[in-house]
Amino acid sequence: MSADSRQLYRDLPIGTAAPTTEEMRAVRHHLVGTLDLDEYYSAARFESDALAILADIWHRNDIAIVCGGSMMYVDALTKGIDDMPTVSDTTRGYVLSLLENHGLEGVLAQLQICDPAYYLEVDRANTRRVVHALEVSLQAGVPYSSLRTGRAKQRDFKVLKLAIDWPREELFARINARVDAMIDAGLADEARRAFARGDFNSLNTVGYKEMRWYLDGEADLDFVRARIAKNTRVYAKKQLTWLRRDSDVVWLKPDGALPAAIELVKNAAGEE
Repeated sequence: MSADSRQLYRDLPIGTAAPTTEEMRAVRHHLVGTLDLDEYYSAARFESDALAILADIWHRNDIAIVCGGSMMYVDALTKGIDDMPTVSDTTRGYVLSLLENHGLEGVLAQLQICDPAYYLEVDRANTRRVVHALEVSLQAGVPYSSLRTGRAKQRDFKVLKLAIDWPREELFARINARVDAMIDAGLADEARRAFARGDFNSLNTVGYKEMRWYLDGEADLDFVRARIAKNTRVYAKKQLTWLRRDSDVVWLKPDGALPAAIELVKNAAGEE
C-alpha cells in the first residue's frame, strides 16, 4: 500500500515514481492512481481508507507492506490523527479563493489571527499544511492547535517501521539520477498534459511546480532540472528529520537491507 500523497493521483506516474504496470501486475498495490487531479484528499481520509484496506488484507495475509514518503500519512496510519471537523465545500472554497487572490501570505495572515500558536510553529513554506490549519480553524470556530491532542490511538496490529540509512552523498546522487531519469522519461509532457486540465493542488508538488516554469517559458530545462533536484534533496532532509525523531524506526544499512528487513518482519510476526 502506498503512503505517498501524490501517487494517489492518476496521470502522474513519472513525477511521482509510481509503480509500473509490470510491478502492479506482479504484486497487488493499493492507493495508487485512484484519484482525479482535482480531487481533495487528506491524512484523515488516508487513515480511514488505509485501515479499511488493511482489514481486507488481514483476511488473506498476516503481513501488509506500507511504503511511501508522506510522513504525515504514515503517522496517520500507525498512530492515528486527532478527530477534526469535516471541512465544508464553502469553507474550502473560501480558503482556496484566499490563496488564489492573495497567495500563501494571505492565508498565513488569516491563520495568524485564527490560530496564533500554530502560526508560530507551522512550516510556512508548506502550503497544504497552512491551508489545512486555516480550513479547520474556520470550520471548527476554534484554533486548529486546540484540537491537536498528540495522543496516539491504539491499533490492533503490530507496526514495524524500517528505513534505509543511505550515506548523504549517495542519497543525493540517487536523487539527482532519479530527476534525470524522470525528465528523460517525459516529465515535461506529463506536466503539460496535467496543467492543461487545470491548476490543481495535486500539482503543487516538487517536480511539477518547477516544470511549470519551463512550460511557461520562464526557465530552460537545465535550470529546472537543477531546481527539481535541489528541492527534492530539501524534501528528503525533512523526511530524514521526521524519521530520526521517531524512536520506533529501525535503520537498515543499504547493503543487505532486503534480507535484513525480511528477517525483522519474520521476527515481528513470531515466525521461526
